[in-house]
Amino acid sequence: MSDWEEEYEADGAPPKTAPGRSSTLPGPGSGSFSAAAGTVSKAGWRVGRPEPRAALRFSVDRAAVGAVIGRGGATVRELEANSGARIKVSRGEYGGEVRVYGTEDVQKRAREMIEALISRSAGDERDRRIPRPRSGGEEWDSCWPSTALQSPTQPAPPPIDWASIRRNLHTYEAIKWKGLPLIKKDFYVEDECVAACSAEEVKNWRKENNNIFVDDLREQTKRPIPNPVRTFKEAFRAFPGIVENILQVGFAKPTPIQSQAWPILLKGFDLIGIAQTGTGKTLAYLLPGFIHMDQQPVPREKQGGPGMLVLTPTRELALQIEEECNKYRFKGFKSVCIYGGGDRKAQINRVTRGVDVVIATPGRLNDLQMNEHLSLRFVTYLVLDEADRMLDMGFEPQIMKILLDIRPDRQTVMTSATWPPAVRRLAKSYLKDAMMVYVGTLDLAAVTTVQQAVLVVHEEEKKSYLFDFIQNMEPEDKVLVFVGRKIVVDDLSSDLCLQGVPVQSLHGDREQSDREEALQDFRDGHVRILIATDLASRGLDVHDVTHVFNYDFPRNVEEYVHRVGRTGRAGRSGCSVTLVSRSDWKHASELIDILERAGQPVPEDLLFMAERYRKHQMEREGDVAPCLGWGARRSRPLRAARGHAGRNGNSSCSF
Repeated sequence: MSDWEEEYEADGAPPKTAPGRSSTLPGPGSGSFSAAAGTVSKAGWRVGRPEPRAALRFSVDRAAVGAVIGRGGATVRELEANSGARIKVSRGEYGGEVRVYGTEDVQKRAREMIEALISRSAGDERDRRIPRPRSGGEEWDSCWPSTALQSPTQPAPPPIDWASIRRNLHTYEAIKWKGLPLIKKDFYVEDECVAACSAEEVKNWRKENNNIFVDDLREQTKRPIPNPVRTFKEAFRAFPGIVENILQVGFAKPTPIQSQAWPILLKGFDLIGIAQTGTGKTLAYLLPGFIHMDQQPVPREKQGGPGMLVLTPTRELALQIEEECNKYRFKGFKSVCIYGGGDRKAQINRVTRGVDVVIATPGRLNDLQMNEHLSLRFVTYLVLDEADRMLDMGFEPQIMKILLDIRPDRQTVMTSATWPPAVRRLAKSYLKDAMMVYVGTLDLAAVTTVQQAVLVVHEEEKKSYLFDFIQNMEPEDKVLVFVGRKIVVDDLSSDLCLQGVPVQSLHGDREQSDREEALQDFRDGHVRILIATDLASRGLDVHDVTHVFNYDFPRNVEEYVHRVGRTGRAGRSGCSVTLVSRSDWKHASELIDILERAGQPVPEDLLFMAERYRKHQMEREGDVAPCLGWGARRSRPLRAARGHAGRNGNSSCSF
């Protein structure tokens, strides 16, 4: 019921008017009259007004009720204004009733208007639903006006010719990137000592330095591969400022990946660098990038955006790259770190003031780019750091969108610790005629400077193993504990704090300021234990980590390799302890391969677990009879593993 319907009493009579209010009920011979306030009789009616006539009632179809009321009561108010009557409409289950108040003439006039309205509405409804033949019998009436039935003046647009668009793709790209200056890429001046090396000498040097392999991925005529450099002066002979900066930082000689990557990047080739964690991949692409930006034909102050973009998967790695970038103040280049969880307004202010190097996570970079706070049109040097991790985290759509907004003739560098199919697909799509440098092997392998210990335990025993390990730590030990879930990180941290053990925690649900404080406390040695999720498994560079403790086995062996790589960095040695439970048995076979490839001992219980999982898989396929259950053989008693890696480079693990 509408709010205007409440103005009537329950018996259908008009309401009594309260003192001080005027009435506008219809009077005799006119549409309405107004009585002054204060002239109210005992019955509630105005003095001098005749008794109201009984309401005129008649029924209507349920469908006609809405036509009489109108949108928000607009039609019934218009009927009242034109007829001078007061009209009330009520809706029932199968129909409706209309009551009209006023004089006899007013009631009659109002009823005629309502019936005409209902008849007109019913006719319009039939016109909309049922076409009627005209007198000729061949054509039909329509509810649409004649102008709408005429053919449109504008012809329909032709269908999109996708084949033509694909054929002219290069033309459209040329239009998109028209007006940008040409890129200069080749800045390499080969040192005489490097050029004088024979092919046999180069082969032997690569084999002695962690077995470096180089391959030209161009399908056409292969290009000559530059010889590796052995010193910083050989690499940057034409850029003494870079050499001085490197020596000030304190590096003695290039790492294997740097020795071979620097000549290739300075020649202007795209590069895929595959090397274990902690082997210097960051510096391998940063220094050539500085030279690349400095040597462009257009000065950087006249460009409309940054010249170098480094994409990374996590905030911690982005901040670490920014810190590394700030060590080399070459030609006053400005860098900015853009990541989700940081101060967005401060990042926008830094970007709009002008920067040369942007180090970013894909999500926040897309945000600033879509809101036009940052332009990538002038990026000529692109780095995809830890590409395999970015794909694992689901950043591939954001990466592809970002790459479409960067000029296609850029120089691109992709680094990774592994070489899975997804990374190969990304490299094939967005790198042009790249060269690949990989150190060691393309097979998954952990760093050889880390002694790996694997213990097969029950799930409920893990916490006691960890606490026993921490109680037996030496004063100079620093341990990074990896856990699978955030809630377990908080649980272990709370338990250790209650025992009086200084500890920090790191996972994705913590505030960015807390995450940065936790890492800084761990780096500075204020705490010697950091409990973290796989957030810390990529790119975290803390040189004096002596132990990695895998409380939970990671979701795949690739993450295991990255976890182990957090220790044994920069020529040091380390130790890793991994707890494996029954739920991890599907990874046992791959873990055995990793241990054997690194020359590490394989526990008998791990071999038994791998064999059981293999038989379990055969059972599911129906090839063998069911094997014994898990309880048929209990593991031999295990003692807590404690390893010690001293600062002198010697390492040992006791069991």
